[in-house]
Amino acid sequence: MSIRKGDLVVVIAGDNRDNKPHKVLRTIPSKGKLVVEGVNRTYKHVRPGKNTQGGRLSVELPIDRSNALLYCASCKKGARTGVAFTAEGVKQLICKGCKKAGRSGVLRVIAKANPKYAAK
Repeated sequence: MSIRKGDLVVVIAGDNRDNKPHKVLRTIPSKGKLVVEGVNRTYKHVRPGKNTQGGRLSVELPIDRSNALLYCASCKKGARTGVAFTAEGVKQLICKGCKKAGRSGVLRVIAKANPKYAAK
């Protein structure tokens, strides 16, 4: 999964669809789900206990990873992603829209330099 905790994503499907970036709080790779800040909120009713106060807690529920795109800061929108190697052999996650437009749309470095993939 190319989306990690702390990344900015744009929700592209569902009730919370908008073009604003939201932060990923948690990923669940085994189920292919993401917990995104401010998206898919619901209330959990909690009974009062000895040390806790009861009431309604607002919690975020997971959404499917297919409903979110990584946010590209240079495009200012959600981006389809791909993998590319630099001349030194560094593996990078790139924005396909930036690459098509001729910009350097590097979203994240995935792996350090590997001479196997360096340009010869």
